[in-house]
Amino acid sequence: MIKVLWQDFIKGIWRENPTLVLLLGMCPTLALTSKAINGVGMGVATTVVLLGSNVVISLVKNLIPNRVRIPIYIVVIATFVTLVDRTMQAYAPESLYNALGIFIPLIVVNCIVLGRAEAFAAKNGVVRSFFDGLGMGLGFTLSLTVLGCIREFLSTGGVFDIILVPGWNFMLPGLAPGGFILLGVLLAFMNVLNERKAVKSGKLYIPPQGMDCKHCRICFIDKEE
Repeated sequence: MIKVLWQDFIKGIWRENPTLVLLLGMCPTLALTSKAINGVGMGVATTVVLLGSNVVISLVKNLIPNRVRIPIYIVVIATFVTLVDRTMQAYAPESLYNALGIFIPLIVVNCIVLGRAEAFAAKNGVVRSFFDGLGMGLGFTLSLTVLGCIREFLSTGGVFDIILVPGWNFMLPGLAPGGFILLGVLLAFMNVLNERKAVKSGKLYIPPQGMDCKHCRICFIDKEE
């Protein structure tokens, strides 16, 4: 059981990282990572919502009619997003809360959160769903933080508002085009590492499946009914 829980946790950090492997949550990834602290704040907020929604949906999955499961998932997710939003407004630094802005409420429709509810929490027990949410949330947080650190350092010469290279000023990494370029570099780096690992073990590297449009059934619920 411990091995299974460990696999549920660790897959979100590397093998099925929501940002760098599954390419989910691209809007906050590109919009908020001009500074490292924004990536941490968004990642932590999403992790809390993931944990709460995964646990609750896993608990009530057998009570939810199949036809209305997606609206109910969204209601559960929206409840936790509201709690996170009110908590951050009360206790988080005002600059961070203002920087995250509309992206906190938009966690309600974040495909990472809804995707884990549909693909995992609705099919597994509470403990496994908890570790799945924790791993996916931590993987999302780490990817946003790493990208934020790189973009902030290349644009201002500092990290977490601590200047490491005085006088450095390069606008491109902090702008949208720079975000696209650096994200592409990170994705290429991940693919190279995964392919080399697969080659060493004598296997063919196949990206994780099950979270893309080909495997998602949300759009076909009415037809299935």
